[in-house]
Amino acid sequence: MKNIFIKLMTVVISGLLLTSCDSDSSAGVSRVTNYPVFEVNGESTVFVALGSTYNDPGVVATENGAVIPTVIDFAGKYRGAKTLDTSKIDEYTQTYSATNVDGFKGSTNRKVIVYKTGDLVNSIEGVYIATTRRNGTLMSASQGSSVNVKYIYIWKNADGTYQVSDAFGGWYDISRNIGVTSAAVGGTISGNIATNTFTFPGIPVNAYFGGSAKISGLTVDPATKTLVLTTDWAADAATNYKFVSTLTQVQL
Repeated sequence: MKNIFIKLMTVVISGLLLTSCDSDSSAGVSRVTNYPVFEVNGESTVFVALGSTYNDPGVVATENGAVIPTVIDFAGKYRGAKTLDTSKIDEYTQTYSATNVDGFKGSTNRKVIVYKTGDLVNSIEGVYIATTRRNGTLMSASQGSSVNVKYIYIWKNADGTYQVSDAFGGWYDISRNIGVTSAAVGGTISGNIATNTFTFPGIPVNAYFGGSAKISGLTVDPATKTLVLTTDWAADAATNYKFVSTLTQVQL
């Protein structure tokens, strides 16, 4: 599949040429600059298995029909990588940018998700779709939607513990579109999956609002491929919330 991203915008560059003697020689001069147009090959979201190779479908950038060079950058959303690291589960933004002859830059993005799908018996790693209630209530339609939120990620650390990309189930980061600083990133989970016996030693601090977000419960159901994650958060003395997220594992 190819997607075409076009900056529907032209800029007229104007200048006034002046002389001191002849008003007839003064004239307005203008020209049009053509922003880069991107033809993106493949899908806007690509899933890459942990440890495998990412084969970039690529883009073609053109200026007024002529192909121009592109520059590629990556940024990991939750774990801070500045390049694509297929040994590290995360959601990466791949940015393609190009600059036209007049120095105007355009860009377009692709999402690259590095994943591993655990069996929920020996591992809870995975990509999850979240439905989250805060203090027992779904998000109001005026704010967004806390139903079927894409995506929450769980990865495994070298010491055998797990961490979650957002212990709030995407409530602020994704549903309200505030951004990653509003997520509760990195809550740590340790314990026995088979018996649903867990401890939660890592307490992420919310960078956007403040306060500590403490995971207080986790139940794993391998038959339905779901997790129920509970997180308590006190932003301040007057603001106390309980988030209960049903996380449905995406089967990749």
